[in-house]
Amino acid sequence: MLRGLATVSFWAADLAAAKDWYTELLGVEPYFERPGYAEFRIGDSQDELGLIDSRYAPAGSATEPGGAVVYWQVDDVSATLARLLSLGAKEYEPPTDRGAGFVTASVTDPFGNILGFMYNPHYLDVLGARG
Repeated sequence: MLRGLATVSFWAADLAAAKDWYTELLGVEPYFERPGYAEFRIGDSQDELGLIDSRYAPAGSATEPGGAVVYWQVDDVSATLARLLSLGAKEYEPPTDRGAGFVTASVTDPFGNILGFMYNPHYLDVLGARG
């Protein structure tokens, strides 16, 4: 039923600033834009990260970080955390050893979204099996 992430969407009251911040972080420009929306394709599977003007958020949407955290695979959790903090993100969850080689951490971006990242050996096994 669930076949993979299609798009992870983040809300931003200042979409232009969010687009600039994520362009700096990711090192790529959005591949798709329209008024109120910008989308990046990133990573090994070209997963999509969408930035949406918060004016389009569903009624009752949370305005503070919370809820589910999506974790993006990284090669080095500590280096990723340092880079994100240098760009103005705030630590949300410090690096946490989850056992068996799994390490997670997360920040809140300057727009209030939780950006999770992890080192996940299973991700690398699956990627390696693809060839």
